[in-house]
Amino acid sequence: MNQAAVAAAEPAEIFGHPRGLATLFLTEMWERFSYYGMRALLILFMVDATRGGLGLTDETAAAIYGLYTAAAYLVALPGGWIADRLWGAQRSIWVGGILIMCGHFVLALPRAGTFFLGLILVVLGTGLLKPNVSAIVGALYAKGDPRRDSGFTLYYFGINLGATLGQTICGLLALLNWHYGFAAAGVGMLLGLVQFRLTLGSLGPAGVAPASPPTPKLRTISWSVVFAAIVVVLTLLVAAVEGVVRLDAVLLAQGTAWALFIGAILYFGVVFVTGRLTADERKRMIVLLVLCLCSVLFWAGFEQAGSSFNLFADRYTDRVVLGFEIPTTWLQNLNPIFILLLAPFFSAFWIALARRNLEPAAPAKFAFGLLLLGIGTAVMIGAAALVASGEQVLPTWLALTYLFHTMGELSLSPVGLSTTTKLAPPRFVGQMMGMWFLCTALGLVLAGLFAGRFRADALGEWPGLYTQLALASIALGVLLLLFSRPLRRLMGNAA
Repeated sequence: MNQAAVAAAEPAEIFGHPRGLATLFLTEMWERFSYYGMRALLILFMVDATRGGLGLTDETAAAIYGLYTAAAYLVALPGGWIADRLWGAQRSIWVGGILIMCGHFVLALPRAGTFFLGLILVVLGTGLLKPNVSAIVGALYAKGDPRRDSGFTLYYFGINLGATLGQTICGLLALLNWHYGFAAAGVGMLLGLVQFRLTLGSLGPAGVAPASPPTPKLRTISWSVVFAAIVVVLTLLVAAVEGVVRLDAVLLAQGTAWALFIGAILYFGVVFVTGRLTADERKRMIVLLVLCLCSVLFWAGFEQAGSSFNLFADRYTDRVVLGFEIPTTWLQNLNPIFILLLAPFFSAFWIALARRNLEPAAPAKFAFGLLLLGIGTAVMIGAAALVASGEQVLPTWLALTYLFHTMGELSLSPVGLSTTTKLAPPRFVGQMMGMWFLCTALGLVLAGLFAGRFRADALGEWPGLYTQLALASIALGVLLLLFSRPLRRLMGNAA
């Protein structure tokens, strides 16, 4: 069924939008509640050695954190494929939500041996749910429907609302016991599943059937591959838990980073050589490669929020206000709150510039994002210097950093998604979206490795580490800004 038929089949509206948008809004809100609520606790739980945490070193915990966040992006690729070929988006969302819920409840068990099982379940569930909710949002609107952008704006609001609620509630309960916080994340996903099932009819036929169902033979082969992948993952997990194999998280993260980098370069190379690209497509692919590589550095710096910045907030920030100590995880709320406040202004700003033919092209916007990332990280140089001298700092240092980083995110992240769809040759759009997420995952792995260099027994090195990251971001931003005009010419009509 085409999109127009799907939209026509929708029987009712709410606030001028298809009624199914409310279902997807709440599903994504509760999923992000669980994801960000647990994410805010993750590295703090792993390094804790006094309240029932795992007692890992900062370096190991940061590497695991990077691998986890990267995996959540990478599995979106097979998750979307399973929905398109085997299950359909609705069933994928349902099964994914169940896996996420089970993963959080496994993390809530006071047993260290089940920790990695919980993480794997959350990752697998996220891969099934996250991309397919977004896909159904788009399917609710007919092609050319002027409400589409507004609908996605409301959907994006639900993401950030869920993140704020999750980090607030899970973080507060974690003060009593880490596992209460993990359990709260599971309850949040449970609520999302209940409302999804009760209001499923509002989605109509959108996402019921696979978009490209395979032949019976290919279906058998596909399920065999999926089953084999699950068996391999679970076998490695059991072997690691039982001590049969020893996995060094840092070495695994380093190997993963190299594998992702080499894979991305090889893929672009193969497309250039065998993709039968026209001259204009080659030029646009060059721009896309540059932007993807720049995004790696951006996410490596931005994702310090959940790792090194989170540890900094916990250990070296004076969070007492009027006799109440602000939970460390609550500072993670600054990013989604800033997004909710600033996103409308950024959208209006780009529109105002476009009306005057002054809107910068994607390379310039990426440059602004990197510059803002560098400025925000530079703020932490001063904060780290004070901490190295033996002082605690006010949360305003982190707040200012998060403000600049959020403005950088709004300059780069939505632009990157849009630009990828415009620059990629039509026959490679899906694959190039996969490359965008692969590069994001690479940045997240590097973020974990870099965060591991912030050792508690070497506070004097922290200002220098933040200086390295700030200078790298600013230098790349300036370089990209200098070459933004030539890159814009390569983009041609897609600029």
